Amino acid sequence: MSKSSRVPTSVKASENICIRAELNQKPAFGVLAMPFLRTSLLSAEPAGVLQSLDELFALAHAMEQEAAKRYDALADDMREQGKDDLADVFAKLAAAEREHVDSVTRWSQSRRGKIPDPAMVRWEAPETLAPESAAEVKTSRLMTPYRALAMAVRNEERAFAFWSYLAAYSDDRDIKKASEAMAKEELGHVATLRKERRRAYHREHERSGAEASSVPLRQIDAQRLELRLVLQLSDMERRLSGPAAIRTQDIRQQTIEMADATVGLGSFPASMERKGPLEIAEALVDGYLDGAERSSDAAHLERLQQLAERAISRLAWLRSLSAD
Repeated sequence: MSKSSRVPTSVKASENICIRAELNQKPAFGVLAMPFLRTSLLSAEPAGVLQSLDELFALAHAMEQEAAKRYDALADDMREQGKDDLADVFAKLAAAEREHVDSVTRWSQSRRGKIPDPAMVRWEAPETLAPESAAEVKTSRLMTPYRALAMAVRNEERAFAFWSYLAAYSDDRDIKKASEAMAKEELGHVATLRKERRRAYHREHERSGAEASSVPLRQIDAQRLELRLVLQLSDMERRLSGPAAIRTQDIRQQTIEMADATVGLGSFPASMERKGPLEIAEALVDGYLDGAERSSDAAHLERLQQLAERAISRLAWLRSLSAD
């Protein structure tokens, strides 16, 4: 397999994140606050609530298994079409999902003393891979590793939305904490895939980048973009009402906090200030991930990783709010 299509399968183990959640670590951006994520990331709200940890583990296990099967099938399709670069991407995505399956199994054994039982899944889980996405992969001549990874990012965001929604509506303390942990785990998957997507983008645009103008562009730091986003969120808040306005207010307040923590951090084209909130939020995610990837200082790395996690969660919420 070529280096250019490699997707790492070394992601944070589920049980490590679960331990942090069970120690009452606050989720980024109030992961469980409200059900807005169903508007753009979920095609329909979950059909019920979880009644036990056994049911939660069974559902998580089934969702990860289904994702692995879908990616395996796409890898086979791409191989049959002679698109080996895409086949390699989907094969690696499938391998990553199987690691997630194993992580859920270990967590279930640790907490419940047994492996997840498929019979405990009482209702149909959401599609882990949207049918229209799978169809696009099979038929589009324009599909590239970058676009394939972008689709995978969206799927992980859907999983984040699903677990966030379930946690928000659970009255059981253990289920709520475990669902929080699953949502937090999905954010880790999003971060991993976004890094690979960005690398794929740079590979696909190496030539155009080399031919681009060498005139330096004026740069601004992350704080400048965070403060611009604060203003845009204020405008959004005035246009919304009810729970959506409250959710936006919460995001705005936390964005102010992030601005305070990002003085002199990062480097972005000044033209980003003219972009909309989603574009700015996404640029900040990539900026924090880029910085973390290049950092050699442990404290600075941890700071950037925390900012990236919060920024990823914020982006998912903003996508849902913009669809209301």
